[in-house]
Amino acid sequence: MLEFSELNIKKLARLGSRGAFGLALLELGHNNSNILAVVPDIATLSGLDRFKNTYPDRLYNLGIAEQNAIGVAAGLSKEGFNVFTTSYAVFASFRSADQIRVNMGYMKLPIKLVGICAGYNVSFLGATHMALEDIAVMRSIPNITIVSPSDNLSVIKATIAAAKYDMPIYIRLGGASPDPIIYKSDFNFEIGKAIELKSGSDISIIATGGVVYNALKASELLEDNGISVSVIDMHTIKPLDVETINKACNAKMIVSIEEHSKIGGLGGAIAEVLSAKATKPPLLIVGTDDYYPHAASRDDLLDSSGLSVEKIYYKILEFYKEIK
Repeated sequence: MLEFSELNIKKLARLGSRGAFGLALLELGHNNSNILAVVPDIATLSGLDRFKNTYPDRLYNLGIAEQNAIGVAAGLSKEGFNVFTTSYAVFASFRSADQIRVNMGYMKLPIKLVGICAGYNVSFLGATHMALEDIAVMRSIPNITIVSPSDNLSVIKATIAAAKYDMPIYIRLGGASPDPIIYKSDFNFEIGKAIELKSGSDISIIATGGVVYNALKASELLEDNGISVSVIDMHTIKPLDVETINKACNAKMIVSIEEHSKIGGLGGAIAEVLSAKATKPPLLIVGTDDYYPHAASRDDLLDSSGLSVEKIYYKILEFYKEIK
């Protein structure tokens, strides 16, 4: 059984999000023989080596055939199995979009689709492997829940929660490796319920995924300027926690931060909520602009996209000064 002591959480941080996912699925496999994994030739990249070696008859490697993986996962799910299938986030969301739309969206089969290497996670491979539009694609398909964990402990929590979830779900994995720690002790993870990491009254920062850590660090710099900042981990992007967003509207401004295009992601989802309010604070959407970045390190691309700690800080500070 997984234990979430302070020491174990530090060890988990070294695994990276894929390693944490693999550890969680191995734990689930111990307790439930109904758990299956379907992969398009990326068992090792997905962190599933230990699961494959422990349960070789419960992992199906279909070769490089992402669309087929969704179809096979759908068939196994229809037979009553609890199926996790994984691929690069960019291929899962685009190459398999038709199969996802039909089998997960229309048929509501409770497939657990895990998109690895989201955002700039493997950015050295160039724009073809950067998943910067996957949230937008998945948000547009009815009946699919979207979860974007912020650190390795929340990856494990999200995977365990997904195994109990009786609806189609997309889990978006990215971030740094080793992963910065957000949650230093055990916590309650509930799909659809955001977590306020710190409270504040001037600015509400709502972040998701691997840049939640940068949001926290930027908030510290803002507070050095006498600005009170709350930071919210919006780990579930669909369904969105509207109650928490409404509470965030008590601040003078809202900031959304995501390692994703500014179009159709978390910021767009929040804007849709705010558009229905008669009075609302201004919203600053921090994400990637509408272009394809060149291959570079994740840190370089975060900086050039305005998602490094310093760039987030300066963007928010400038916007805050404009609205005062």
